[in-house]
Amino acid sequence: MNFDLTQEQKAFRETAERFARESVEPWAERIDKTGEFPVDVMQAAASLGLYGVTITREHGGAGRDYLSYTLAIEAIARASATVAVSIAVTNSLVAELVEHAASNEFHAGWLKKLASGATLGAFALSEPGAGTDAANQQTTAVREGAGYRLKGRKIWVANAEAAGVAVVFASTDPGARGAGITAFLVPLTTSGITRTSRADSLGVRGLGCMDLDLDLMVTEASVLGPVNGGFQLAMWALQGGRVAIAAQALGIGRAALDHAIAHAKSREQFGRPIASFEAIQFMLADVATELDAARMLTWKAATMKSQGDEGLIESSMAKLTASEAAHKAADKAMQVLASAGYRRGSLAERLFRDARAAEIYQGTSEAQRMIIAKHLGDLRV
Repeated sequence: MNFDLTQEQKAFRETAERFARESVEPWAERIDKTGEFPVDVMQAAASLGLYGVTITREHGGAGRDYLSYTLAIEAIARASATVAVSIAVTNSLVAELVEHAASNEFHAGWLKKLASGATLGAFALSEPGAGTDAANQQTTAVREGAGYRLKGRKIWVANAEAAGVAVVFASTDPGARGAGITAFLVPLTTSGITRTSRADSLGVRGLGCMDLDLDLMVTEASVLGPVNGGFQLAMWALQGGRVAIAAQALGIGRAALDHAIAHAKSREQFGRPIASFEAIQFMLADVATELDAARMLTWKAATMKSQGDEGLIESSMAKLTASEAAHKAADKAMQVLASAGYRRGSLAERLFRDARAAEIYQGTSEAQRMIIAKHLGDLRV
């Protein structure tokens, strides 16, 4: 597998890096402090084609490969994990899924809006009793006339504060678990949707997470993919989403490493920079090595995705390794900075909080290990 970047990939990464430097970084601290959804930053991202990165040009997207997409997400996450995740949700979990499963003009119309950045997307899968056990959907979709009545509650729906449309998963065959779930493409202006702000989160603040209370009618055209085929669609979307989250984690980890290196070079103790001490050097060497190893796994998973390979185990390996490497990078950065990092409002503190989230959303580290182990064969003794 050749990991030499093409000129087009390098140019797109440079565009993302410039966007991160000029449009994201100046807002990153404010986003974290206020928890406000960064509407202006998201509009700037849309103007650069950072939504619908992998969506075909036919449907209004940029038509780029998955490795280009992960390069952009990593670059943006070095400035703000929040902005990177928001972009990834619209790209991986909504636009790509709609393109994958679209079957009518209603779907196609929303896809063009998502790919252009005219609207943001949300992915409504999680429920109070359906986290890692995503098949335990309690939201129901009952046939009424020519459509369905959706009723239930979704939680931690990222982007929901500003999104125009959501992919909503509901049980159309109660008791059948994953075999009885259907996906619906639902405009969030539809009557019968109540958005409620979530309790303040520890990290990745400003992501526009909300709970959705649902009691509404949708038409037959809202059904995305086959009836009772929604669980498979959710797993398909999350597979690509995990590659993007791996890239986001790499961005956080690299920002932490850069911050620690800069501090180690400028901070003097015992008459010399602390970067000259082996204790510091070894911490930084371990972090750099683990981040680069995770990057190779992420690039492999992204390349396989572009080539049409399922890459299920590879995406889980990438997400697991990158999120845990980012956590370690942020932890060691705080250790290097010591009291300068262990204070509220410091960059090290923000990176530490943001990195921790990557081990939870879109499948916990434990869930990734379950997926990997399952595909290694029968490990029972």
